[in-house]
Amino acid sequence: MVELRIRDASEADIPALIRLYREAGIEDSGFTDDEARAHFAVLRGYPYYRIFAAESNGAIAGTYALIILDSLAKRGARAGVVENVAVLPAHQGAGIGRAMMQHALGECRAAGCYKMTLSSNLKREGAHHFYDSLGFERHGYSFLMKL
Repeated sequence: MVELRIRDASEADIPALIRLYREAGIEDSGFTDDEARAHFAVLRGYPYYRIFAAESNGAIAGTYALIILDSLAKRGARAGVVENVAVLPAHQGAGIGRAMMQHALGECRAAGCYKMTLSSNLKREGAHHFYDSLGFERHGYSFLMKL
């Protein structure tokens, strides 16, 4: 039986997270563990930027980041933005991604968000079907300008 626990990631998790990002195809820039540790310290200073680790039987098998944004529009309603969703390829299809998105929704509800959004590269059709299956609506367009 798979035991799954979703928790805040810690600095000690960085090597596992960087490996997970690489295996899932998210990170290929050569970001070292030391560079990631320094950046992790910066992120911890943000008002609400959390990285979560999903442990399956004691080992990190998935992760996602959640940013809660305050707004002056929508009567100040908050919005949640999910980023960097990754599950190790060997663990895909085991419900980890689904559990992480349910966890993210719970975090957004608890923070008083009126919506939770995420974006996905057009090439990732499998991910699109996954998000469709969770009840996400395809909404608008995502635009990118590389700098």
